[in-house]
Formats: sequence, structure tokens, C-alpha cells
Amino acid sequence: MNSDNKHFNRLVDAGNPVGEIVAIDRFLVKVRGLQPCNVNALIMFEDGSKGFVQDVSAQYVLVLYLGVDNLSVGMVAVVQHNELVSKVGKDFIGRVISVTGEPLDDKGPIAADTVWPVFNKAPLLYERKLLEDQLESGVTAIDALFPIVRGQRMALLGDSKSGKSTLVTQLTINQKNTDQVVVYCLIAKRKSEVNTLLSRLEANGGMDKAIVVVSTMFESLILNYLAPYVAASLAEYLWQKCNQDTIIIYDDLTSHAHAVREIALLSGVSPGRDSYPGNMFYAHSSLLERAGRLESSGKCLTCIPLIHAANGDITAYLPTNIMSITDGQWILDMQSFRSGVRPAVSMGLSVTRAGGVGHNKRQKDLAAQTLKLLATYREAEEFAHFGSELAAEATRALVTGKRILSALTQSPTDTFSLIAQQLMLDIILGLEDDVDIDVSNLKLNLMEYAAQVTKEEDYETVLERLKATCITRIKKPTVPAAPGTPVAAAPPAPDSKKTKEPPKEPTPPADKPKKEVATAGAKK
Repeated sequence: MNSDNKHFNRLVDAGNPVGEIVAIDRFLVKVRGLQPCNVNALIMFEDGSKGFVQDVSAQYVLVLYLGVDNLSVGMVAVVQHNELVSKVGKDFIGRVISVTGEPLDDKGPIAADTVWPVFNKAPLLYERKLLEDQLESGVTAIDALFPIVRGQRMALLGDSKSGKSTLVTQLTINQKNTDQVVVYCLIAKRKSEVNTLLSRLEANGGMDKAIVVVSTMFESLILNYLAPYVAASLAEYLWQKCNQDTIIIYDDLTSHAHAVREIALLSGVSPGRDSYPGNMFYAHSSLLERAGRLESSGKCLTCIPLIHAANGDITAYLPTNIMSITDGQWILDMQSFRSGVRPAVSMGLSVTRAGGVGHNKRQKDLAAQTLKLLATYREAEEFAHFGSELAAEATRALVTGKRILSALTQSPTDTFSLIAQQLMLDIILGLEDDVDIDVSNLKLNLMEYAAQVTKEEDYETVLERLKATCITRIKKPTVPAAPGTPVAAAPPAPDSKKTKEPPKEPTPPADKPKKEVATAGAKK
């Protein structure tokens, strides 16, 4: 066996299983003689390129090729590891890497601490702990109405260009103010989308607490397939070995499902619903169940998968799969998006099944009031379309609803703390009918006043001071008298000597005596 690869020769000399390539179909390589070996075992070819085992049969082993150089029939392959592993370490924080762990940001090589299984199993039930701490996203519509707690799995669904990536970018940027690290996985993205994300993170300081794993749509299907699993390995190492609270974002799993489907069809797997393989649900559930909270350390791994819901259809195969796996979902509404609401979170369809445990009593009360008022606003908005005059309550609901939506609207670079969000909603929900509020001015001063709340007793004092900066009284216009209406005389001055006698009541006229009417035949 002639090979210049010393690492390859050492593996062969160590007695690892060796096989020969018998067939090649693009990235699908059939190798004979590698048995026995495990599924997902890492394979090295004699030219140094690598792959991993997808399927083991009696005649051959199907290997998914990870390299870019062309292989040839007759080349030798050897088992390098019994499972596919990825490089992990703390030094990856703040860096942009490829699926294979190579740096893409021109900041030099990255020293890995160790390797971690790519297809690692999720923690068992008795190794987990109940969730309790709220995760600060910095987005008012999320934190106040549909919160997420650390360790939760929360899906984000929406149509194309509905703001999914923008929303999770805001969440990533906000973690610069917390103790969490974000692993952001881009799956089969355009280079322009990658550059947009990186520029936003760099401009707002979010890159210092993030790891970005990039796979583009021009790369191999195998790399697109492996991208979320490699990102999960990086997050798991920080979570389980470094005792670091971590967030992992998959952007998005629809592209990952397409890669899985194409690989399965090319491999000859029988297609199922929508031509996806029969193990499509398992592929995503095994990935998302790797998040949670550990009993041993109390640290959390939070998972946020993004799903493309074509034309807003959340009843399709992939959206329903992900919703059945996760602990809630944020659903973005294109109608709200077109009306200018950012983020365009659907108040009727979004739900969080675990996030409420992170809310205190004030937050729960504000969320209940806000959702009720928004529902009333939608009803009043429907009646307003008829053009008829609205009742006073409906008019009040329209005004309050518009103020709430204005408060919930945020630009991609704006984030607010939990106290700031509570102050803003508390002021808007408590407005009287004869006052007006400048919501933009309120947002400008919000973070400054929120920083003054150091303990619970400071909240009411800061709330009143903040109200004074943005609330103005409305002067009610006087209604002019109708023409022809007599004007009442002005009351006399208190020091007037002349006093007017009260008018005498008119004497009713005396009753006239009734004439006697003689009837015929009364007198004879």
C-alpha cells in the first residue's frame, strides 16, 4: 500500500478496518471491506480526504464524501474514528468558521481544546432540570408577550422576507449584555445573507459573544447536512464541559431538510411524505432534544430553530414537525409585516408553553392586559372598515392598540432590557383619555430611566418621572352654541349692590263660569 500520507499509514498499521472504493457517484462512495464499522464512523482516504459512513450493508459501506478532490475507484480507505467528531473549544468564540472547523474571518488559526461527537446523544431525562430563568432577547414583543426561558426549545416560523433572521439577529446582539454565548448556524445561505449578518453583529458588538458556523448554498450537500450537528457540538461542549449558558440558532432547518431529502433520494431511500425520507422527524428531533438544562450544573442550552412557512402555511409537513418537537413557537405574520410592525409577531398564533415560568407577577399582569387590549383593537379595527361612527369604547380601543403596536415596533439594532419593557407597557396601558404620549420620545429615554431601577422599590418612582417626560394633557375643545339658542345672562358680581327681585309667578286666569245650556224640553 503506497501512500505518502503518514497519518493514513499509521491508521493502517494500527490495524483499523481497511476497504477499497468500488463505486463513486458524486459524493456517494461505496467502499467494500470496511466491515465491521459503525454508522457515522469517520473515514480517511489515502489522499487525506475524509468522509463518514451513512449506511452499512452486507456487500459494501456507503460513505458520504466530505472532500472536494476527485476520488477514483480502487483507492483505499481506513476507519479513523468510530464516530464522526468535530473540533471544539473556547477559542472559537468570536470567530466565523466553516463546517469543517476552518476559520473564515482571516484572523488566524484556531486552537481546538478537544473533539466532540457530531451526532451526540441528548441528555437523559434524569440528567435534566426544570427551567425557570427568563432569557432576555431585547425584543419587547417577545420578552413581554411570548417569553422564552433558558433551556427552552422555541421555533420561529414565517414566510420568506418576514423578518426571521432579523429577529434572531436582535436576540444575538442583546447577549452582549448577558452571560450567554450564541452559536449561530447558517445553513445553505447566500453569501450576501452571510455578509449582512456578520456586518450587523460586528457593528453592534454581538460578534464578541458569538460563534458563526457558515455553510453556503454553493457548498456540498453533505456540508449543508452536517452544519447544524457541528454547531450543536460546539454549543454542547461550552454547555456541558465549560459550564457556559449557551444559545444555538439554526437558520434555517428547512434548508437542512432539503439537503437531507436530496441525499436520501440520491442514496436510493424510499421517499415518504413530500418526498422526505421516513426518518425526517427523527433527524430534527434528535437535534433539537440536545438542548435543555442540566441537573448537575444548572446550566442551560437554549435552541431556536427557524422554519420557512411558505405563504404563511404553518400546517405543512416541516412546520408541524418542528412545532410538535419544540416547547412553543413565534409565528411571523406577513400582513402585520406589510403594515409596518417589526417584528411582525402574530398575537393570535404564537404561543410559549414554558416561557411563562420566567415572568414575575408584574410581567404576567402586563402581558395579560396587552394581549386583551390587542384583541379588542383587532375587533374595533374590523368595525372601523365599515366607515360608520364608532362607540366611545371602540375609539378608545383603536387609540390604545395603535400605541401598543408602536411600542412593540423596534428597529433591528434596538434592544430593551426587561425593566425598560415593563416601564414602557406600564405607562401606555395606564394612560387616561385626556392625555397623549410621544412613544418615540418614550423609547429614547427608556434605557436611561430603566438603569435607575436598582431595586423593586425604585420602580414606581422612576415610572412617575418617566411619565413626566413623554405625557401631555389634551385640552378639550369647547363646543359652540347652536344658532338661535338664547344666551344665558352672566351672573352678577358678588359685590353688586343691586339685587334683582325674583320674577313673580304669573297668576293663573280665573275660571270662567260655565254657561248653562238649556236643553229642549227642560222647561214646560
